[in-house]
Amino acid sequence: MKSLTCLLLLSLFTIPVLTQNKQLIRVDLSGRGYELGLQHGQQMKSKIHDLIVTWKTNAAKTLKQDPEEILDSFFEYADFNAAIKEHTPELLDEIRGIAAGAKVPFRDVFILNLLDEFWVYVDELKNHHCTSVGVPAQKGQPGYIAQNMDLETYTDGFQVLMHLEETDESPEQLILTYPGLIALNGLNKNGIGVCVNTIMQIQAANTGLPVAFVIRRILNSHEKNELLQFVKTVKHASGQNYLIGIRGEIFDFEASTNEVVAFNPGNLNGSIYHTNHPEVNRNLKPWFAIYDPYRAREFNLHKTNSYIRLESIRKRIAKAPLVTPALIQEALSSKDNFLHPVCRSYNKELGGFTFASVIMQLNDDPRLYIMAGAPDSGKYNEIDFDKTLR
Repeated sequence: MKSLTCLLLLSLFTIPVLTQNKQLIRVDLSGRGYELGLQHGQQMKSKIHDLIVTWKTNAAKTLKQDPEEILDSFFEYADFNAAIKEHTPELLDEIRGIAAGAKVPFRDVFILNLLDEFWVYVDELKNHHCTSVGVPAQKGQPGYIAQNMDLETYTDGFQVLMHLEETDESPEQLILTYPGLIALNGLNKNGIGVCVNTIMQIQAANTGLPVAFVIRRILNSHEKNELLQFVKTVKHASGQNYLIGIRGEIFDFEASTNEVVAFNPGNLNGSIYHTNHPEVNRNLKPWFAIYDPYRAREFNLHKTNSYIRLESIRKRIAKAPLVTPALIQEALSSKDNFLHPVCRSYNKELGGFTFASVIMQLNDDPRLYIMAGAPDSGKYNEIDFDKTLR
C-alpha cells in the first residue's frame, strides 16, 4: 500500500480555510543523550529559534504577560527534574544538547518539551482536540494505531518527522515532533507505537514524569510486559491518555498523577478510540467534577466538543467488520459537526488545527503513514524502516 485514499466527501458547508504550510521537515539523528540532542540542535537551529520566538509571542498574547515573566513563574512551579533524572536521565541530557546545538537558553528548549505540563499550568480546557484510534491485528491484517495531532496554529510550518537510528539500548524510531521537542508520538522498529490525548480534567501535579518523556520511554522499549508495567506504575505529571500498540496488540490507559486506569470499549472488532475527556478515570480535579465518566450525561457533556468527536469515530469504527487503514483515514477526516470536527483544517481564527495525521502499522514490518496537516488534504507519506530518510 503506497498511499491511502481519502474516502470522505466533504460537507458543502465549510469554515473558510487559510493557506496551510504542509511541508514535512525530515531529520535523521543518531546516538543518545547529549550527542543526539546536539545534532538535533545544530541541524534545526534556525527552526528552533523561530519556534521559540513564535511560542513566546503566542504565550504573551494568550496570557497577556511578558514571556520571560511567564517562564519565570512556570519554572518556579515546575519540579519535574527529579522524575526525569530517575526514569529518563538521557533525555534531560538530550535537551541540554538541543539547547547547546541551537545556541539558545536551556529553559527555552525545556519549555517546548513540557507542552502538556504548561497546558496544565495554564489550566485551559478548550484547546485540546486530538483524536486517536487503535485496532488489533485481525483477519490477516496488521494492528494499527492512529492519531490526528491537533495543536495551536502557531505551530504550522514546524511539522517534523524525526528518524532516530538504533543504538545498543534503543530501537530505531520514527517520531512526529516539532523543532526542539523530543516527541509528540511515534513508532519503533519493534512494532511498538504510542499516540496520546490530553485529559485536562483528571489530576496532574508539578512533579512526576512529563508526557514527552513518557512517550520516548515507551519508544525506547523492547519488551511488552516491562513497558506496560512502567506506564502503569510511573508517577505521571499530566493527565493523559496513552494508546499503545505492541505489534498486533492494542492497549489504552488513562493516566492521572494518582491513578492509571485501562480503557477498552469492548467492541467485537477490538477497536479502541479516544478524544479529550475521561472514559474510566475518576481521579478528577475538583473544578472538573462534572466530567466524572459516570455522570457525564447528567450535564449534557455528550453535546460538547470531545464527546461529539468521539461519537464521529465510534459510529464509523465500533461495528466495522474490518477496520482498514482507509476506514481509519475516513474516520480521522470526518467533519460531521461544523463546529466540532475530528479533522480540523487550518484556520487561524479558530486558534487550533490538525498539525499532522499519522497511521502506524504494527507488525514485523512496521511502518508509518504520515502527513503534515489535516488528513482530508491529500495522501499520507509511507515511511518504513528499510527505506531510511538518509
